[in-house]
Amino acid sequence: MKRRLQNITNRSIPFAVILVLLLLWQLVSAAGLVPEFMLPSPVDVVLAFGEDVTLLMEHAKVTLTEAFLGLLWGILFAFGAAVLMDRFPKVYQGMYPLIVLTQTVPTIAIAPLLVLWMGYEMLPKITLIVITTFFPITVGLLDGFRSADKDAMDLFRAMGASKFQIFRYMKLPGSLSHFFAGLRVSAAYSIVGAVIAEWLGGYYGLGVYMVRVKKSYAFDKMFAVIFLISIISLILMKLVDLLQRAVMPWERLKEEKT
Repeated sequence: MKRRLQNITNRSIPFAVILVLLLLWQLVSAAGLVPEFMLPSPVDVVLAFGEDVTLLMEHAKVTLTEAFLGLLWGILFAFGAAVLMDRFPKVYQGMYPLIVLTQTVPTIAIAPLLVLWMGYEMLPKITLIVITTFFPITVGLLDGFRSADKDAMDLFRAMGASKFQIFRYMKLPGSLSHFFAGLRVSAAYSIVGAVIAEWLGGYYGLGVYMVRVKKSYAFDKMFAVIFLISIISLILMKLVDLLQRAVMPWERLKEEKT
């Protein structure tokens, strides 16, 4: 009972902090310390969200589709790259610097080129999401593969296990926690990457909506879409947590014991 009460308390602290910040924000807006057109109150933001909720959901559907497809391809590319780099040292020496190099170029600098080369449809958005999401997953998987117990691997080899069997029964299960840690980050990156790509060209999506309301100086709607993007990112990260619990039930048992 005491442990359950402690868990409830720990989970309620972030919500309490957010509530306090929203109250302070409302007080600052009501007192007129900041011009309303520059910082609309939380109430105005909620009203703006309610006014355009149907339109926002239509744009969100496009952004989520781009994020899902980009993240899916990012996972596939990351898994393939991590397996190859773990299996072949020469591939690691050749690929890893290139993978790191892709992360040193600002996303905002790549997006215009992708739009120029691929047009205003969904393909450049998905490509940018793949570029921004596969790196954390690749590094996580690679670290997970290389953290496998050396003595256990030697035992497997002594018992006649093949390289595939060692990978299937040792390296892959041992890398799952690393994989989900990278996936959690990439899930949030996928939404951000989609929105950034939509800023620079497109017909639908939350990024396109943001550009339009910014040009009309509707900052209450601007804040509304920012909050929506944040909520979607948090939901995706929570879904990754739930997926991890389903795939790794032994981790849940460890948490319950502690």
